Amino acid sequence: MKRSIPSLQSLLCFEAVAKHGSHTHAAQALFMTQSAVSRQVKQLEEYLGVALFARTRHGVELTTAGRMYLKSVTSHLLGLERSTVDLMNHKGLGGVLKLGVVPTFATRWLLPKLQDFNERHPKINLHLETSTKPFLFSENMFDAAIFAGTPQQIRQWPGVQSHHLMDESLVLVASPKLLIEHFGESLVGVNGECDLADNELSKMPLLQQTTRPTIWQEWFLANHIDHYSPFSGQRYELFSMLAVAAAQGMGMALIPKMLIEQELQSRQLIIISDKTLDSHRAYYIVHANQDISPMVDSFVKWVKSYL
Repeated sequence: MKRSIPSLQSLLCFEAVAKHGSHTHAAQALFMTQSAVSRQVKQLEEYLGVALFARTRHGVELTTAGRMYLKSVTSHLLGLERSTVDLMNHKGLGGVLKLGVVPTFATRWLLPKLQDFNERHPKINLHLETSTKPFLFSENMFDAAIFAGTPQQIRQWPGVQSHHLMDESLVLVASPKLLIEHFGESLVGVNGECDLADNELSKMPLLQQTTRPTIWQEWFLANHIDHYSPFSGQRYELFSMLAVAAAQGMGMALIPKMLIEQELQSRQLIIISDKTLDSHRAYYIVHANQDISPMVDSFVKWVKSYL
């Protein structure tokens, strides 16, 4: 099937004219003649059936359609240039691996371990961007993603292949400061351990996660505990925000243990109940459903070595 894509030369000429506002200056930048540049732009406008430039007293300026097209075309030209330079530099054995990652997992679990990945794979340059929602790989400049979701969400994600990493189990935590305020210093053990009774837990202020509005209701129901208002309390979007708020004594929180290893080790937070919540969510590495690239394969194997 023939693609509806104009010639690369015409796109480069279009971008140069838009940048310089002049066919003459664009021709100088491209080391072409002014007539050749004009001809390429005219052919592009005829191909598109849209006027991209309007003549002015001082040269040319983009039409509304031209401005919209330039914004889209420029990003693709830059991506093509980066991919070409990357392949030339690394001969297909390394390069840039663009990864979308859920924010708290990136900062709390992945980043502290990345130096090891860099040492094992020095030819791979990892670029991380946070992403909290599924996306179409055909529409985003990512090679792979680490996503937290349910098996159903993964199955409904079109055109991808997934690798299960770990299930999500949430623990109940609070700061020693909050516990002392409510129950006195005798409640917290020498090693920071604490196991609150059900009636004590029901009196504690809650910290809510915006994207999981029913999480406390699920936990109380699963553990047969009555709470006067399971939807009350301050709300935060990310687990990392919840961890900071809980460490400051603002309330108790339900957070995956692997995301608060540092706070638990430093005793900024302590687990206050042996009752956990095994959610239906898990962490996955996801990439386009095609032959896995060597770089993605190396990253998948590296992550799994930590599990």
